[in-house]
Amino acid sequence: MAAARDALDESMVHSYGPDAGLPELRTALADELAERGIDKASTEVMVTSGANQAYMNIVLTLLGEGERAVLFAPFYFNHAMAVQMAVGAENLVVGPSSPELLPDLDWLAETLETDPTIKMVTLTNPGNPTGVTLPPAMLEAAAEICAKTGTWLVVDNTYHHFCGGWYNGPPHECMTGDHIVNVFSFSKAYGMMGWRVGYISAPSEVFPQLMKAQDTIPICPSTMSQRVALGALSAGKEWVGAKVASLKENHDVVRAAIERALGDGAIRGGTGALYLMVELPSNHSGTGDTEAVDDMKVVEWLARQHGVCVIPGTACGLKGSIRVCFANLQPEPMRQAAERLEAGLTELAAGRGPG
Repeated sequence: MAAARDALDESMVHSYGPDAGLPELRTALADELAERGIDKASTEVMVTSGANQAYMNIVLTLLGEGERAVLFAPFYFNHAMAVQMAVGAENLVVGPSSPELLPDLDWLAETLETDPTIKMVTLTNPGNPTGVTLPPAMLEAAAEICAKTGTWLVVDNTYHHFCGGWYNGPPHECMTGDHIVNVFSFSKAYGMMGWRVGYISAPSEVFPQLMKAQDTIPICPSTMSQRVALGALSAGKEWVGAKVASLKENHDVVRAAIERALGDGAIRGGTGALYLMVELPSNHSGTGDTEAVDDMKVVEWLARQHGVCVIPGTACGLKGSIRVCFANLQPEPMRQAAERLEAGLTELAAGRGPG
């Protein structure tokens, strides 16, 4: 906030800035990414109006008419919408995941070998909505599979700060290569959602094409927001680490509430990011068959009848489930929310959910 106040006195904050972002911010980000293994000599950093706009720039740059892109279910819904808007819903290919919500790389290898129209594969690490951190070896394998067929691999690292520590999952790693594009964000780790600052690390050869998309959509990212981003970087990783550590209490309260209502087998994910995926109880017919509950109805019912909001799995390609976020409330209101969620899920398990 001090950086924002200082920026008000700068005349440049009212003018167009450099299309790719302020040079001092790009340099600071390139230095930080170098510490994570991304080579400064072969990549360029572009600052964007949030990670969503970063991804849209990438889709518009890497996909042409009739070309297809792969997401793995459950996927981040805005990724799906970006592909649908750019090249049409028929060109979105949704791949399967394991019971642990890890991408099926055997399926990916076979699919890329047989479908040359697929030009881009996206992985989110850690995942939204899954809360799953990809093992480094799996990420490396995905990069190798894409390299064999000349397919772009896009990795969304928005939640990379939310790994390790109290999270029971593998460490986060970044991949680099001449076919790999990485996306990052200030929104979650620094609590800067409304300031809209994301960034791309891309091979230098593709950078001029990304600039065309950037100049056409926002022209340049907000100068004021970039000044705030520089201030956030100066606060250091220790500030972020303390905030991430404080989430454990929320996580434990929410997880315990879900387990009491549905059992621990209903929860998947939670090794990174801010989310838990919860499998809802199935509907049972008189013939003994089961079918997935209508999670869209369940979400509306939880909001209206129990006063708690979650995301339907259908929006992410995983019908019959919900995404629960444990990072958007202070501990006391989070306990209240967990109690409401537990009450609703308990009713649902007893067959007293929405009609």
